[in-house]
Amino acid sequence: MIAQYVDIILLLLVVVLVFTKLKTLLGTRPEETRSAKISDEQAARIFDLLVKEAKEQSDQTDKTAAAETTAADGEQNETDKTLAQIPGFDKETFLNGAKRAFEIIVTAFSKGDVETLEMLVNKNLFKKFQEIIASREAEGITSENDFIGFDKAEIISAKINKNNVAKIVVEFVSEQVNLLKNRLGEVIEGDENYIQNITDVWTFEKTLTSSNPNWLLVSTKK
Repeated sequence: MIAQYVDIILLLLVVVLVFTKLKTLLGTRPEETRSAKISDEQAARIFDLLVKEAKEQSDQTDKTAAAETTAADGEQNETDKTLAQIPGFDKETFLNGAKRAFEIIVTAFSKGDVETLEMLVNKNLFKKFQEIIASREAEGITSENDFIGFDKAEIISAKINKNNVAKIVVEFVSEQVNLLKNRLGEVIEGDENYIQNITDVWTFEKTLTSSNPNWLLVSTKK
């Protein structure tokens, strides 16, 4: 707002200097009084216009700021309040990390890469993944996954329990091509020419008092 009035003052100074120069030049010619009077009227009109414009801009700025403040207050739901209690939490950074983790975990699970899975999921979920992977291997089934991209990644809830453990639930909507093949390499599930639009709800967890900054995947739902 101060910057707007500085601009006005500068413009007024320019106006004064210009018309002072005009008065000086016109003083050597006839009709000095008439020319000077016209210049004064023009200067007054310019001044009025500048003041009016500044007031309108100021009012608009105040309205915009008020609207933004109201919107910000309205968006502060229970989930956002919970996230605000997590030290150093940034929603965009977390979602970017969650999307990357999603892609890595989905790919690792498809390939049977248990070492990668062990680093990104908790013990209970890791055990379930191991069992599925082992069952596939025993039956000679191989999994293929072609991850294409995300249509959506959104935090839908967040909680912090009495033990200071934070849980964040994220809904992912992604495009993938998933296939299961038998020992002969024949497709027994899926279609390599069909892109699936899949919705997953994943829960990530972290103990806030732990020195480990990583979130672990603890639950997956379709």
